[in-house]
Amino acid sequence: MRVYFAPMEGITGYIYRNAFHAYFGQGIDKYFTPFIAVAQGGDIKNRSLRDVLPENNRELPVVPQILTNRAADFTALRKRLVSLGYGEVNLNLGCPYPTVVSKGKGAGFLGRKEELTVFLEEIFKACGEGESISVKTRLGRERPEEFEEILAIYQQFPIRELIIHPRVQRQLYEGKPDRKAFAEALCRSSHPVCYNGDIVTRKDYEELTEEFPPEKFPGLAAVMIGRGFLINPGLFRELRQGERMTKKEFADFHERLYEDYRELMGEDRNALFKMKELWNYWQYLWEMQNETDREKHLKKIRKAKTGGEYLAAVNALLGESAIAKMPGWQ
Repeated sequence: MRVYFAPMEGITGYIYRNAFHAYFGQGIDKYFTPFIAVAQGGDIKNRSLRDVLPENNRELPVVPQILTNRAADFTALRKRLVSLGYGEVNLNLGCPYPTVVSKGKGAGFLGRKEELTVFLEEIFKACGEGESISVKTRLGRERPEEFEEILAIYQQFPIRELIIHPRVQRQLYEGKPDRKAFAEALCRSSHPVCYNGDIVTRKDYEELTEEFPPEKFPGLAAVMIGRGFLINPGLFRELRQGERMTKKEFADFHERLYEDYRELMGEDRNALFKMKELWNYWQYLWEMQNETDREKHLKKIRKAKTGGEYLAAVNALLGESAIAKMPGWQ
């Protein structure tokens, strides 16, 4: 089964993608960019453009993700991305956050089925030979049963791949993914399907592959992982080779990432902000005999105001902790 790196807004930009790929991502089949919000006429912010420039993604199999409910804007941006060398773009119909949904975008578009049908007709009509569109979707706005009608819409179009996050919009990321609804969608879909949702550990991945073996579910082509790769950068190698990340590998990756952010941002303050955001995930990777001591180390990392303070706090934690045994390891 192919493995994709999920987009995480504000986190998995090209700086993170390149560092991750250099240390842990060899073999990842696709990296999806954080969604690009499109303004009227297909304009995008400079930050979003910088994230997809070919020179910032030289070694990476990247798929740009687009967030809009205007077909003309989607097509204008898609053509711009094609000119940069991208053959595939991804349509975001899965973002559940109220600020997006209230504008009828992301998962909010799923509640406007007639408009969605017209939108898809227009963007696929404008799609040229050798160009493709994949779709990342939720099951609906309120109830999983909505997906029967939504899937019937998708079936009308040559979607390259359907990435299904089996929750509805109102759940955000709470509760468990609806694997029963996903199985029903998988069996009915005429498109290759990718599973996305709560694959955080090796055990989670193994349970998914046991529940959906390829001989019984040949339509399941890939799995998309987000938080799992952020919490444990070495997870992909665990899945493929059964080999755990070492503390030194994490330290080298951390150093590369920190220096790349410093070079881009020109000062410690903004680089520290990006690194501390990542510790919201990395905190689960480390364990000590005394949980109180672990929390003290993490608190020092969060409170660091200079690069020197930050690195001292990180080195202290790494020196006194061990990589936690994630579920799936004996």
